[in-house]
Amino acid sequence: MEKTYSPHDIEQRWYQTWEQQGYFADQAADPDAESYCIMIPPPNVTGSLHMGHAFQDTIMDALTRYHRMKGYRTLWQPGTDHAGIATQMVVERLCNAEGKTRHDYGRDKFIEKVWQWKEESGGTITRQLRRMGSSLDWSRERFTMDEGMSDAVQEVFIRLYEEGLIYRGKRLVNWDPVLHTAVSDLEVLSEEESGFMWHIRYPLSNGTGHLIVATTRPETLLGDAAVAIHPNDERYKHLLGEYVELPLTGRRIPIIADEYVDPEFGTGCVKITPAHDFNDYEVWMRHRNHSAIQALPNGGLISIFTKDARIKADRFDDFSWGHKTSDDSGLEFADEELVGQATSNLIPEKYRGLDRFDARKQIVADLEAQGLLEKVADHKLMVPRGDRSQSVIEPLLTDQWYVKVAPLAEPAIAAVENGDIKFVPDNWKNTYFDWMRNIQDWCISRQIWWGHRIPAWYDDKGNIYVGRSEQAIRDQHHLPADYPIRQDEDVLDTWFSSALWPFSTLGWPENTEELAKHYPTSVLVTGFDIIFFWVARMIMMGLKFQGQVPFKEVYIHGLVRDAEGQKMSKSKGNVLDPIDIIDGIELEALVAKRVSGMMQPHLAKKIEQSTRKQFPDGISSFGTDALRFTFASLASTGRDIRFDLARTEGYRNFCNKLWNAARYVLMNTEEQDNGIDCVECHYSKADLWILAQLNHTIAATTDAIDSYRFDLAAQAIYEFTWNEYCDWYLELAKISLQSDDLLLQQGTRQTLLKVLETILRLAHPIMPFITEEIWQRVAPLAGITAATIMLQPYPKWEIAKAIDLFAEEQIQWVKEFILGIRRIRGEMNIAPGKPLNVLLQNGSMADQEALQATESYLLKLGRLESITWLRVTDNAPESAIALVGELKILIPMAGLINKEAELARLAKEIQKIANDLPRVEGKLNNPAFVDKAPPEVIDKERAKLAELRSLLNNLEQQQEKIRAL
Repeated sequence: MEKTYSPHDIEQRWYQTWEQQGYFADQAADPDAESYCIMIPPPNVTGSLHMGHAFQDTIMDALTRYHRMKGYRTLWQPGTDHAGIATQMVVERLCNAEGKTRHDYGRDKFIEKVWQWKEESGGTITRQLRRMGSSLDWSRERFTMDEGMSDAVQEVFIRLYEEGLIYRGKRLVNWDPVLHTAVSDLEVLSEEESGFMWHIRYPLSNGTGHLIVATTRPETLLGDAAVAIHPNDERYKHLLGEYVELPLTGRRIPIIADEYVDPEFGTGCVKITPAHDFNDYEVWMRHRNHSAIQALPNGGLISIFTKDARIKADRFDDFSWGHKTSDDSGLEFADEELVGQATSNLIPEKYRGLDRFDARKQIVADLEAQGLLEKVADHKLMVPRGDRSQSVIEPLLTDQWYVKVAPLAEPAIAAVENGDIKFVPDNWKNTYFDWMRNIQDWCISRQIWWGHRIPAWYDDKGNIYVGRSEQAIRDQHHLPADYPIRQDEDVLDTWFSSALWPFSTLGWPENTEELAKHYPTSVLVTGFDIIFFWVARMIMMGLKFQGQVPFKEVYIHGLVRDAEGQKMSKSKGNVLDPIDIIDGIELEALVAKRVSGMMQPHLAKKIEQSTRKQFPDGISSFGTDALRFTFASLASTGRDIRFDLARTEGYRNFCNKLWNAARYVLMNTEEQDNGIDCVECHYSKADLWILAQLNHTIAATTDAIDSYRFDLAAQAIYEFTWNEYCDWYLELAKISLQSDDLLLQQGTRQTLLKVLETILRLAHPIMPFITEEIWQRVAPLAGITAATIMLQPYPKWEIAKAIDLFAEEQIQWVKEFILGIRRIRGEMNIAPGKPLNVLLQNGSMADQEALQATESYLLKLGRLESITWLRVTDNAPESAIALVGELKILIPMAGLINKEAELARLAKEIQKIANDLPRVEGKLNNPAFVDKAPPEVIDKERAKLAELRSLLNNLEQQQEKIRAL
């Protein structure tokens, strides 16, 4: 083995070998073995690996490798999502760089261009997954737009439509006025921004005064249908049934009562704009039969914006109303001409065609000019922006396709209630229930070109035809070839195809062997933020089209944040790229990467400064295994995962420790008779002890992985490998290897190899590369002939194994004895190599037996010259004392140290702490600091204070001991 561990030299080489040899495919020796299948949450084809992906993929790969080694027929299904909006934006930018738009190409040519981009540039994240060591079965890679997946999507749409579970309706959606499409709630980011609250006077129609309505969007008053008050608000109850004059429009709207209104907020009067506010729409639904609302154009559902978020200019603006549509409430809407004419007549001409924010300025100015603006107040509000376009999202009334979800939700709720699906941790099922029991119909259409085109056609009479192709529809409905029908321009929401992922990737709607073998899948690994958007929808679709749940367990992990608990975001400049952690990155490259695309110079400068301060030397290379082990160690049951590079550095050191331990074992076992077949080998107490500890570690690690506690699995592997095997056993083994007993040497060499080889298999699911590299050298010496550690059995806890409890107790006694000696050396500043004479007092018979069995260990590891038992009548000299139970370990101090020099050293240390204490105490006693500093900073200072006080107390005790000599 190379002297120095270099992950860069081994990782890509081993991954290429694994993939070329087909080790990631089903390798179960038993054809009837149980299936273990995980579906990768398909990353966007436009994406690159981020810390959340890397964490999640580490967990999935660890589970896959673990079950592969346990003999399951494993499938970790790979694939990517076509990411409709994101991908279209990427390719549109390429078109713009050519001075063109997608409309210059036309739909078919543009789609060709997207496929070309996908083939050339869409594989970034799959290459990065390989860098993470992900053992996905790449031979089965799927793409949500490939032919088979598209067939599945079309089949599901048609079947749901035929059952009345998909319908076309006019409802409010999140509308992105830049992308010109509806977007899901997950694609809307709401953050607090500074704005204004305009208080507007709405004159009462009876001439007795006015109501004051507060709003953050004065431009939407053009679409007001009512003013609402709380039914129990005594201030306004007498006005129920009255009307107000809608400012600037000359239109009367009613005053209504609804419990949605908070009497304590603002003036207690709320404008109701049902076509442009989700809450107002719900109020309108409850009052739509009110005679005064029914008398309004389109029953009060007045849409004032175009798809660009401009005020409508004429009756034919934008959205098609060419056929009657209804939602599942049975509401019918008038045709295009009537609604368009009514809408345009309602909007004063001076506002028509204005951008919404320009209209806002004009409307505010006009209100002020007419004396209708009571006041304007500063106001913090949550502003919804599209995550792709960053434009302010507008609730807009449009024709869209919907899935009627309630009938699908009922069995999906029952599946979790009756235990067919188990959430881990269990509390996440409550989040699932909350969403599912208040579920709304799902808008599945998007107004873009890239995606699964909706298989629906229209004729000029407004009839809708749904089928597998235009020809199939003509044949089914006996439509002649010259009868004009046109296909819907919209595509399906990306989440629609993702909802089918567990069975569509396995070949459905065909009855494939893979579907029979691997469905339902074993576990879904995902974040809590998409329980509703993806997890719930997969459950509904799986039950609907397979009659079974899509997975048996859902492991919900936390979200990766920075070391301070902050969300990682480009604007904060705290994003870490997992590939940079693996390979390392120089400071200038890291700075350039973090500030790229920053439009605000002051923000770019701030990010540059913080990056230079945090990473003055850039980020060094840690390797994949250290990063994966870090992720595993953080995979607790918590909601947030705080990632700190210092921890990764510690686990890189762990890799180095394992590497150096392997080199030591190889140096002592290569070209030696290791006693692999030796039935008469002698085993030391240390050999028997480490084998017992190994057995306990196997049990702890297996239990931890089986219960999704990867943090506990990592902890068990780390503590055994570093503390027990490397720090203690390798030192104890040296004594046996230096013995004249050849059979004892053989037994110890055999134990060295057996334990190391088992450690490698134990750690392989988390740290695949270093374990494979070392195992290739160790396995032959341990009598194992196989091509790869990947396909070796995972270590088993041998419950019936004869464990030498006596050896365990005695080696534990040795450890406590040696630690006591080392503690005294440290406290008294005695050189580590200085031989010591030790006296023992108050020992039991068990202590005497332990000494007799392990004295060679104590003399060697403790650097002791002699060990002497004191008789009961003997007086002990002035000594430093350590305890092992009731046993006193005495080290006489006379002649061991320079008393005056040691007292001077201690005085210097004590004075240094005495100087530091007032500064820390003063900070914690300062209300300005305690009130303003983050809790984690205060906790850090308190821990520092406790540490200083403890250290001072220990030094003062040592000082007294030295003075007494």
